[in-house]
Amino acid sequence: MRILVAITGASGLEYARRLIAVLKGMKEVETSVVVSSGAKEVAKAEGGSLPKADYGESDFSCPFASGSNPPDAMVVIPCSLKSLGEISNGVGNSLINRAAEVCLKERKTLVLVVRETPYSLITIKNMEAVTLAGAVVLPASPGFYGRPESVDDLVDFIVARVLDQIAVPHGIGRRWKA
Repeated sequence: MRILVAITGASGLEYARRLIAVLKGMKEVETSVVVSSGAKEVAKAEGGSLPKADYGESDFSCPFASGSNPPDAMVVIPCSLKSLGEISNGVGNSLINRAAEVCLKERKTLVLVVRETPYSLITIKNMEAVTLAGAVVLPASPGFYGRPESVDDLVDFIVARVLDQIAVPHGIGRRWKA
């Protein structure tokens, strides 16, 4: 399975770090990473380093920029509202937006992990547009029924939901039990 992970300029880089670490630890998954310039700015504010990028945000020679070679799944994590708006309106001005468009047109899994609150009506309409086009909007809203004991537990809750959406088996976190 080939998965493209895109990191954009929203707060929540720890979600991307954890997802990439989990995926890179799986031998049956080939993981590629692209990082936006906005993500680099957010990384300065949040501290820590960004995962190594395999492709630059303007590298349209990347295989995933073509419908003839799409990834099996793409995750934009965290997904900025700027990226959400561009993807929902078909603005292909970066590799991230173009690869997302490729996933939509080729009916591949596209997961957008939006990390923002509250939502404006424009954001809700952009979420509606990408959902109708076939994407999954997965807000970074962790649950508490698993009784998290650390921030890492909250991050794992979201990463587990992402892995579920891209059909990657995992044992991260607790599942609901009534």
